[in-house]
Amino acid sequence: MKNKEIAELFERMADILQLKEENAFKINAYRKASRIIRDLSQNIEQLSQAGTLRDIPGVGEGIAKKIREYLETGRISKYEQIRQSLPEGLLEMMTIPGMGPKTVVLVHKALGISSVAQLEKGVKQGRLRDLPGMGPKKEENILRGIALLRQSAKRIPLGVAIPIVDEIVEQIKGRIKVGTILPAGSLRRMKETIGDIDILVAGGDGRRIIGVFTKMPQVQEILAAGATKGSVIVHGGIQVDLRVVPQASHGAALQYFTGSKAHNIHLREIAKAKGMKISEYGVFRGKRKIGGRKEEEIYAALSLDWIPPEMREDRGEIALAARGKLPRLVREKEIRGDLHVHSNWSDGSDTIEQVALAARERGYQYVAICDHSQSLKFAGGLSEKRILKQIEEIHQLNEKLSTITLLAGTEVDIKIDGTLDFPDEILEKLDVVVAAIHSGFKQPEEQITRRLLSALQNPHVDILAHPTGRLISSRPPYRVNLEKLFAKAAQTGTALEINAYYDRLDLNDIQCRRAAEMGVKLSIGTDAHHSDQLWMMRLGVAVARRGWLEKGNLLNTLSLQKLRRYLPNS
Repeated sequence: MKNKEIAELFERMADILQLKEENAFKINAYRKASRIIRDLSQNIEQLSQAGTLRDIPGVGEGIAKKIREYLETGRISKYEQIRQSLPEGLLEMMTIPGMGPKTVVLVHKALGISSVAQLEKGVKQGRLRDLPGMGPKKEENILRGIALLRQSAKRIPLGVAIPIVDEIVEQIKGRIKVGTILPAGSLRRMKETIGDIDILVAGGDGRRIIGVFTKMPQVQEILAAGATKGSVIVHGGIQVDLRVVPQASHGAALQYFTGSKAHNIHLREIAKAKGMKISEYGVFRGKRKIGGRKEEEIYAALSLDWIPPEMREDRGEIALAARGKLPRLVREKEIRGDLHVHSNWSDGSDTIEQVALAARERGYQYVAICDHSQSLKFAGGLSEKRILKQIEEIHQLNEKLSTITLLAGTEVDIKIDGTLDFPDEILEKLDVVVAAIHSGFKQPEEQITRRLLSALQNPHVDILAHPTGRLISSRPPYRVNLEKLFAKAAQTGTALEINAYYDRLDLNDIQCRRAAEMGVKLSIGTDAHHSDQLWMMRLGVAVARRGWLEKGNLLNTLSLQKLRRYLPNS
């Protein structure tokens, strides 16, 4: 799909206009279109062919025309026109955390800096220090941002990789008969970011399967095409490797190529102690092969229960498998609802009814509408008057809709001083109150921690959203004492969120495992701003599974009836 390419072009167009300090309306329009197109589950080429581009929220005639131009010619003339007016390096500088458009323009005009490399050199030489708004702390933050940018550029977000793999698997199955076909590597373990994408397929005619793989429409470059392995570059510059193995060895190969390296080393040590050998071809006692067709056979040969891929990080899972004590990890089909979704009342794209219908289509019993509160004016935050009207609309829709219940909620801002953005008399009227920090990320640890603990103390707060505030691609977590946070959440009975949006996944796997160990209830919310983002529940469940969470650890595995009993205002 070309969704990602088009989304990135619109994002760059917005960046260029922002650097030139031009039309704010156009900037916001391009950013909104970029966000929605990036997260569309439908193929934008098919939507264009069907003449339904204008049905996409945020896509007017001007943007639709640019999409059609790109699909027909591979370029957007308007983008190329405005790009020529700025050095290319300025756009990359804007992607550095802490480098907004004003700072980029300042260092470019004052010092002639027009690339990340020049910026890094300038910071290290102390050239920025005397500019307005600069200083040692700002310089330190810029260097940290450059390091984060370079680190994230080497990795593919899980939420980007999964749709690519799903599409490739579907295309291969539709073109040729194959056996089992599954992703391997860190993608199968559902790590939050991955390197290259690895896919393993069981089949006999490897050369023919690889031929189908390398001729897929999204392939931009063929790196290798043999009888057992093919490597290609697909749209977005992402490398995908496909291996073909005999069905008799598929289980062993799948286990081997899934990893992790530490997990596999530990297994091989156990095998060696038992007089066995494990490889990608099978498990052997001497020259006799005793397993390998199925992955379970590898673990059974070592007297271990089969270990879910998400747990294979050598963090104690092998010892549990030896004792038959592995947790029964939560499954996506056990999720009863989404407890953090936005509508077009704030910065979402869909009406509340559209959100409800999309949630019902996923088989949910409930969905919580949690639009932003009044302080977040840039996100269309709701005033006290508007949120009361929204509650009325939700109640009216609940009378109309069947088999899905809307929960009236808010994502209430935790302000700089730790107070909440709505008074208690508003919060008590809501079914679900989700609290979150949206500013002051650079405050000292003690101050951030105090703000969060203050929110947990409020009896109306049910869930603390994205508790560390990180963005995987661009923003490190703020400094917070998580042990204190977990202890207070356990004490107050407040759930902590696993935010399933692909660039957040916050809390992460290690953090949510620790929280559960301390008796904290967790809640998965997609933070969806468009119905097509509801699929990201899959990513949140993956984090929960990597954190060894079971059904009972999660708030939104509860039925509507039990959830209402848990939420004091519901």
